Amino acid sequence: MIFDIPENGGMRKKAYPSDITREQFEQIRPLLESARKRTKPTTVDFYEVFCAILYLLKSGCQWRMLPGEFPKWRTVHSYFAKWSEPRGEDGSLLEQALKKNRLARPVPDRGAAPQRAS
Repeated sequence: MIFDIPENGGMRKKAYPSDITREQFEQIRPLLESARKRTKPTTVDFYEVFCAILYLLKSGCQWRMLPGEFPKWRTVHSYFAKWSEPRGEDGSLLEQALKKNRLARPVPDRGAAPQRAS
């Protein structure tokens, strides 16, 4: 793979609480790369894209308010859209990646009746 490496050696200046380690990311890299068409070399670091998505999911910020240390928001959004496409009963690639790293929160059953406090 070919990456545009920033002058600081590929590392962001700031780490965010939503980041995962590169070791954790290597466990899900093949899953996320499976959505990519192999037409030309990659110019973006998937780790940085995934951390940007985690930041967005945790902070709830708008796409255009993504910190400049991450890849461009349009790039992050395009991968988010690609990785969020439904893929059968296993869910989207993003859901599978979050589950594999135990980052997904359980989704409450919206059809269940609310429980009363006793």
